Amino acid sequence: MLMKKIFIAVFAVSILLLACAPIDLPTLEPVTQIPFYVTDTPLPFIVPVTETPMVLPPVTDTLDPFIIPVTETPTIISITETPTLISPTKYWDVYFTDPLTLNNENNPAGSIEEKLIALINSAQSSIHIASFEFNLPRVADALINAKARGVDVRWVTDNENGLDIDSQPNRGQFTRLIQNGIEVKDDAGRSALMHNKFWIFDKQITWTGSTNITVNGIYKQSNNVIVIHSPEIALIYEREWEELWTAQLGPRAPSTISNQWAILNGNAIQVLFSPEDKALINLIALVNDAQVSIRFLAFSFTDYPLAQKMIERAQAGVDVKGVFETFGSNSPRSELKTLWCANLPNLHVRQDGNGSFLHHKVVIIDNSIVFTGSFNFSSNADDNNEENAIIIDNPEIANLYTQEFEKNWNQGSDVTAGTFTCE
Repeated sequence: MLMKKIFIAVFAVSILLLACAPIDLPTLEPVTQIPFYVTDTPLPFIVPVTETPMVLPPVTDTLDPFIIPVTETPTIISITETPTLISPTKYWDVYFTDPLTLNNENNPAGSIEEKLIALINSAQSSIHIASFEFNLPRVADALINAKARGVDVRWVTDNENGLDIDSQPNRGQFTRLIQNGIEVKDDAGRSALMHNKFWIFDKQITWTGSTNITVNGIYKQSNNVIVIHSPEIALIYEREWEELWTAQLGPRAPSTISNQWAILNGNAIQVLFSPEDKALINLIALVNDAQVSIRFLAFSFTDYPLAQKMIERAQAGVDVKGVFETFGSNSPRSELKTLWCANLPNLHVRQDGNGSFLHHKVVIIDNSIVFTGSFNFSSNADDNNEENAIIIDNPEIANLYTQEFEKNWNQGSDVTAGTFTCE
């Protein structure tokens, strides 16, 4: 079959965002926006552009899955001359919280907190943080020690859920950082959230996922972390962090979406930031290309177009299963009712069994592609909040996330008859 375009919408949005950027806002060099083409086995990510423009063959049924039309003067933003990193070793680590067994903040052995402190202690030059909230004294100790040995430690947080509440009981860690010479900024008083959860170590290693650096986030809630060892990926997050640090916030912040990618060990990776990159369009495109299965774990799922696309794929024979966080899914805005009332034999949804919240924001496509990060499946996340998402095509990573899905699925409960009145 001939190759099909699945990212024309992303291309159009990117051009529109660039055109609407105000002239008084600092911007990066102009970026050539590139439409994406994939085969029926979709790998919907951006492909590296070489310094010498490629001569492309005519479209046939046997083309490679990534074919990019290249302009005569492509714009490249890369940490190296070659924007593709092929690493001889595993470039990633994946961690999940385990509230049933690792739920004692006084004993961090084996926890995500322990993993984070190890990275802090190994940092040599810089630790740049964009993270929503914070109340872990041991992490503060490690950051203060890093600052003392000469590491550039700086943190961007949310105002309401970061600095504004730091004087409350069981908080105060931002105050400690500031008292020890670590700069902390918030999101300039915006009503929208600075909801990111990413850390960049030495411009080489990126930590991201759904986990807030709090007692609840690590020891009570169901969460995930993915760590990418790649200067190319770190550069993408570092560029976004610089925007946050200099208060380039909201939908008019510059988008560099066509340079937010890498291929590591043959695995395509794409990074998205909202609101400037319109992450929901990308997520809906991924769901639209599912051929076998869709699995999701959702703290907040209120986007109707995404729910409708999942229903369409289920109607086409794709096996769709998802777990909603219980408290949020009882809201009238939740799409739990939409999916449950579809009443399709291969579309099944449950509510989670963790009384302290399922906090994941994960979609797994065809046992290969994983979408994760801080990004909730909502228009608020897409249009207002500062968020990040990472999309990785890696079956081994997908298998780990699928195991986490199954654990949460087995702990969850079916929606009972009579919960909703279906129209």
